[in-house]
Amino acid sequence: MVFTKEVTLPSEEELTVQEVEVSTPGLRAASFHMGKACENVNNEFMLCRQECQDPRRCLNEGKAVTACSLDFFRKIKKNCAVEFTQFANCLDRSSADFSFKPCRKTQAVFDKCMLDNLKIERPYFGYFSEVKVHHTERPRPEVKKQEYLDMPRPVPDDLPLQPAKFGKRSLS
Repeated sequence: MVFTKEVTLPSEEELTVQEVEVSTPGLRAASFHMGKACENVNNEFMLCRQECQDPRRCLNEGKAVTACSLDFFRKIKKNCAVEFTQFANCLDRSSADFSFKPCRKTQAVFDKCMLDNLKIERPYFGYFSEVKVHHTERPRPEVKKQEYLDMPRPVPDDLPLQPAKFGKRSLS
């Protein structure tokens, strides 16, 4: 990507946030519950990215997603640390691709702990594929009208028609 003098990049302080230091099995173990717990914040971020087409304008929404996930893992550590660790270790050691199939028993224990302590139910299969309407307080971005839309276009009647090469050409 090419930058010009007019482009302003965010400072190092604006970009620096505390990272979520969780391993791949841990992220995989908590993914469904975290997706449900941070759904609104994540949808707000994705809506901003889609509408603005400029990642610099969505830094605050991105920080909110990171803060939500950090808070989520703190709650897991406080309430369901043992169950979460057992499930993540099972995912890590049972298969090369972190498959859920060999770990359904430890998954059930973790899901029960999440429901009992944090009141977060594991979403049903296909929940994240459903179409949902996200309500936001952010104003709609201004849509710039393209200049080429105002240019005069030729009317089809003004164009000369060539005889059809392989059959009849009719305008009706």
